[in-house]
Amino acid sequence: MKRTRLISLILRYLVLALILLFLLFPLYWSILTSFKTNMQAYQFPPTLLVQNPTVQAYVKLFTENAEFFVYYRNNFLVSGLTAGFTTAVAILAGYALSRFHFRWNAMVAGVLYASQMFPIVSRMISLYGLLGRVNLLNTLTGLTLALIATMVPFTTMLMSSFFDSVPMDIEEAARIDGASRMQVMTRVVIPLVKPGLVSVLIYSFLMTWDDYLHCATLIQSDQLRTLSTGVALRYLGELSYDWSLVNTISVVAMLPMILIFFFFQKYMVKGLVAGAVKG
Repeated sequence: MKRTRLISLILRYLVLALILLFLLFPLYWSILTSFKTNMQAYQFPPTLLVQNPTVQAYVKLFTENAEFFVYYRNNFLVSGLTAGFTTAVAILAGYALSRFHFRWNAMVAGVLYASQMFPIVSRMISLYGLLGRVNLLNTLTGLTLALIATMVPFTTMLMSSFFDSVPMDIEEAARIDGASRMQVMTRVVIPLVKPGLVSVLIYSFLMTWDDYLHCATLIQSDQLRTLSTGVALRYLGELSYDWSLVNTISVVAMLPMILIFFFFQKYMVKGLVAGAVKG
C-alpha cells in the first residue's frame, strides 16, 4: 500500500513538473534569445544555452528605439486608468447588485453574464462608429473608455461575489450606530473585501496590458499606440525579424507583469478564495 502511494505521489509530481516546464519554456526561450545575436537566433538547430551571451539587443533597445518607450508609456497610462476606473465602477455596481435586490436584479446580472459570451471582435464595428460620432476615435481617452466598457461587466460580477461574502449583520450594526449607507460601504464593507478589491484591480490591469484588438482598431496614430500594437506594426517585418530585439522587447514588456505577480499574488489568492465563499 505504501509503495503504491509513493509511486502515485512520484507520478503526480512528475506530471506537475512537466506541466510547469511546458508553461515556463516560452519565458525561458525569450530570455535566452534576448542574449543572442540575431544570427545566433536564426541558427539551426537551435541551442538551449547561450554560448557567447551578449547584451547588444538591450543596448540597441535603450539607445536606438525611442518609439518603444512611447508605446510603453501609453500602455502604462491606458492600463492604469482602465484598472482604476473599472475598479471604481465595479465597486459601486457590485455593491448595488449584492445589497439592493430590486425587481430587475436578476435580469441585470443575466445581461452582465451574457455580455461575456460574445467575442470582442463582434463589437468592434459598433465601438468604432460610436467613438467616431463623439470625436474620440484615435485618442487614448476613447481607447480607455472602450477598455473600461469591456472590463466592467465581469469585474462587476466579481466584486458582487466579494460583497456577498460579507454578512449583512455587520452592515446592520453599523447602520444602528448611525452610519450612512456610503459610510457603511467605504468604512466597513470595503476594508473587509480589500483582497478582492486588489484582485479586481490587478486583473483589470493585466487584461488591459496585453490588449491588441482595441488599439489596432481604434488607434491610427503611431504616437498613440500601446505596446502590443506598436511592437507588432513596427518591429515585426513581412520577410524577416530581428528576433533578438523582438525577444528583448518581450522580456522588458513582461517585467511589470512579473513584478505584479511576485508582490501581489497572495492578495489575488485571498481575493479569489474570499469571493468563492458566501455568508
